[in-house]
Amino acid sequence: MNGWLKKMESDTAVRRIKPSGTPRYGAEDGDGVCGRNCEDNGYSGDPKRKPEVRLLLLREGLAAALLSGFVLLLWGLVHLSLQQLVIGKPSGEFNAERARRHLEQITGVGPRPVGSQENEVLTVGYLLEQIEDIRARTAAGPHRVTLDVQRPTGSFSIDFLGGFTSFYDRVSNIAVKLEPKRGAQHFMLANCHFDTVANSPGASDDAVSCAVMLEVLHALANQSTPLHHGVVFLFNGAEENVLQASHGFITQHPWAKQVRAFINLEAAGVGGKEVVFQTGPENPWLVQAYVHAAKHPFASVVGQEVFQSGVIPSDTDFRIYRDFGNIPGIDLAFIENGFIYHTKYDTANRILTDSIQRAGGRYVRDLACATGVAVLGWFVTLLSVLIVALLVTLLGRSMFWYTHFYAAICLYGAAATGKMILIHTLAKNLYYGVSFQILGDLYFDVSLLLWCCSLVWLTQRGLCSAYVPMLMVAFPLVTRLLLTKEFKHRGASLKYSGLYLLGLALPYLHFMFLFWVVFEIFTPIMGRSGTEIPPEVVMASLVTLTIVFLSSYFLHFVYLVRSTKWILATLGSVFVVMFLLVSAGLFFPYSGNPNSPRPKRIFLQHTTRTFHNLQGLVESRDSGIWINSFDFTAVQHVTPQIPEINDSIRTRCREDRPFCGYPWFLPVKFLSRKNWYLPAPEVSPGSPVDFSLTSKEETSWGTVKMTFSVKGPSHMSLYLMPHRGASLSTWSLGDGTPQFDLNGEYFVFYSHGLDAAPWTFWFEIQPPTEPDPAGPEGMISVAISTHYFFGEDRRTAQLEEILRKFPTWAFPSSWVSTYDMYRY
Repeated sequence: MNGWLKKMESDTAVRRIKPSGTPRYGAEDGDGVCGRNCEDNGYSGDPKRKPEVRLLLLREGLAAALLSGFVLLLWGLVHLSLQQLVIGKPSGEFNAERARRHLEQITGVGPRPVGSQENEVLTVGYLLEQIEDIRARTAAGPHRVTLDVQRPTGSFSIDFLGGFTSFYDRVSNIAVKLEPKRGAQHFMLANCHFDTVANSPGASDDAVSCAVMLEVLHALANQSTPLHHGVVFLFNGAEENVLQASHGFITQHPWAKQVRAFINLEAAGVGGKEVVFQTGPENPWLVQAYVHAAKHPFASVVGQEVFQSGVIPSDTDFRIYRDFGNIPGIDLAFIENGFIYHTKYDTANRILTDSIQRAGGRYVRDLACATGVAVLGWFVTLLSVLIVALLVTLLGRSMFWYTHFYAAICLYGAAATGKMILIHTLAKNLYYGVSFQILGDLYFDVSLLLWCCSLVWLTQRGLCSAYVPMLMVAFPLVTRLLLTKEFKHRGASLKYSGLYLLGLALPYLHFMFLFWVVFEIFTPIMGRSGTEIPPEVVMASLVTLTIVFLSSYFLHFVYLVRSTKWILATLGSVFVVMFLLVSAGLFFPYSGNPNSPRPKRIFLQHTTRTFHNLQGLVESRDSGIWINSFDFTAVQHVTPQIPEINDSIRTRCREDRPFCGYPWFLPVKFLSRKNWYLPAPEVSPGSPVDFSLTSKEETSWGTVKMTFSVKGPSHMSLYLMPHRGASLSTWSLGDGTPQFDLNGEYFVFYSHGLDAAPWTFWFEIQPPTEPDPAGPEGMISVAISTHYFFGEDRRTAQLEEILRKFPTWAFPSSWVSTYDMYRY
């Protein structure tokens, strides 16, 4: 009899997937009798069956308040942490105010493109003056300061932007070696760049880093105790030209052989905390040194793996030092407020001084079924939100969130959250016939299982990001184990819910930080990602994925609340109101507010194009203002302001001409296929290009070797398009192996500093076995484009006239260019 009683008592503790009876709810009074918010856990009123413990279920309003309050609290903590640039007063000899004066002096000369007087003379002169002053003031100390100005020439191939080759001639590097007077064998390299794109003062990218390095040099040189090892400070003057100056230093400078590690100071935004977003290869001691040295270390291996995956269309000198120097390093960058990156708004006054100072059995089947419901719910949710994004795009309201970020959260977030809750509410009420406590347990296990799978997969692939699912497994599991008794005896009580959320706080806080990083990076990037990537799909997907990740352990609560009708009604109302407001066009994408600019980027080139036939005669010639929009809205918002820029002048790609027959400065035509060409008078630069074929000879191995000479402005682009059946076999650039782009064409980026000689290059081409009757004449088309980014040649009356018509919310970058094509 005792054994039978023990067996019966044991059975009451076993999970019942399909218990008899219908759940009823009630509220527990002072005597322990349940009323409306308790569950009888399957008891059907049968007097022969022992009743089970009655469990609490959460009220709908309380559940909504707990979860929304939890998320908002964590989001607030993320933003609070981002404000903690420096705690306490500046320490040591580093003087942020002095560094700010350097920053203002460097940016005071304006934009500093390679080859300009501002970059090659004024900025170089200021840096040399400051370095010489430091050397003179510290001559009596324990350190020796050595200065060297390098003007390297070279070339290399890179797989960035689909792959192309870069050639540079006499670009500027200022290298400073700080070492004990007894000398040093090993050096750390610190790298910044002082050049800019053509239309930006470049305060954050990257003058602030050079200002910081000047002050660090000053502080270290003035130390009374000599350093154990040396430091090389490289102020490089050609990073925006796709990493040229760093290549010149690491492959040609004699000091490079003594460099054992490097720190690269960069920017993809303006101010805030600098984040370590790349390290390695290997050598974890660098990260450990950073953690011990930084007052508030700020890094993410998730950021590194996302950046190195190629999703973000950008690159830094880190790649050059890693790939060509084979040395380990750390990549640090400001990422906050990337909307004004590479625009006129990137000024010194936007960078805070603090930023400078800082720098089994049936259960297995049920678990599998519940996992299927969860995954299906995610898929249906994503599909539904993408339909909303498509409607927004078709209504012509793309990028409404570019200035109004939280409008996207309200629209897409409400849609995603409501859809997911609806799916699980229907599953709870229509599909499942079991205790809600059991369902709460089951969907907690579903989340745990999926995070475990993520952990195993990332670990097997050797990705450091595996620590994220590890956090999402360890903390919830420990929390659940500690609260098992409370949940078993009282259900979803207020005490249980509060402690459950408290146990999730740390991993969810880290998740909120990661989400902040994602949105802080990708939202501005959508403003410069070209006309082919639909931004609504990207933003809607990011918001939905955020909701999916955040909801993983919150699904537990959907099955523990009495009802979700008011939650769904609220989310539905928010969605409908936001959709109507977006559809009505109340959220304009751009802003010219100088305190928080969200500019539309648009490029204008006043160009003259000349096309030569196989005999060298001009077969056609035209001139116009070539217009590129670098976001999805194209000229939709520009046309009402400037009627002459409209789709009637939209261009079409000529496949028989290299790079469609237009003067692409970088090989990004695959990102911006929508272009406009407004007829205009010819341009006549004061220093026109001199392009000539100096020799053409057949080799004994059956190829044709062609040698060219080019003399022109500091920035030029060379395009090579072998005709059908022909192929390039070798050339004088890079490592000798021609690097073609995504379309099978060859793009060579060229720049030079002051007093450069004519550029001479050659290539060998294998002629086609037979001519292509449908294609162009000859075996190859060669085109050269010139780009005048500074000086008198940069402007024309027609450019000035059209620039005056742009509204304040637009940031038009403009210059003069030419395009000359030849057939051979």
